[in-house]
Amino acid sequence: MAEPVQSDFEIVRRQKVYEAVAEQIERLILRKLKPGDKLPSERELAELLQVSRSSIRDAIRSLELMGLVEPRQGAGTIVREPAEASIKPFAEALKHRKELVGELLDFRKMLEPGLAARAATHASPEQITVMEEILERQSAKISAGEPAIAEDAEFHYNIALASGNTVLLKILDLLIDMLRDTRQRALQVPGRPQKSLAGHRRILAAIKKHDGEAAKAAMRRHIEDIEQIVLNEL
Repeated sequence: MAEPVQSDFEIVRRQKVYEAVAEQIERLILRKLKPGDKLPSERELAELLQVSRSSIRDAIRSLELMGLVEPRQGAGTIVREPAEASIKPFAEALKHRKELVGELLDFRKMLEPGLAARAATHASPEQITVMEEILERQSAKISAGEPAIAEDAEFHYNIALASGNTVLLKILDLLIDMLRDTRQRALQVPGRPQKSLAGHRRILAAIKKHDGEAAKAAMRRHIEDIEQIVLNEL
């Protein structure tokens, strides 16, 4: 591939850094690279653009969703052979992605408050103990400055499990998988992990009291908090 040089990029100085990074990498792909070429490494791109490697990762993930690149084990990030219909300006793809995430979060507001209310009346003492243990692990990770993405997803999954409805459990399982990227993004926002833990504790407190309405309200508030952060970050 043609070696990228400093003049191919501009230093990024914007609030939503990964958007500007993705736009510049997209221009490099469309103007200078061909299918099968390898992108510069995360470290090289971070140095050229003077941004963090997490911003580079977010940008590459967005370009992967557009079908422009794909990660290959041991080979790095490779430019794909795009279908004509799949080539869209980044701004258009970003708008579509934001709409999709908004719809998924809206669906969560329809689904999960009801699951929390049902869990409040159906959860066994053993299931409540499991949820308490999950929150203890989440708290320990946050205190250590570590991500608690797995514990976040596990807590919501166990609420669905406690509801006793296997069909809804399968739906939530799919939903959690679709929202893995937004969960990871939200939990990297300063103060968000602590806010997530506080929301989980309110939900669990209501479940332990077998108060379905309080559990429903706590879950809805929790998802609305997530929605505000995630959509602002996209």
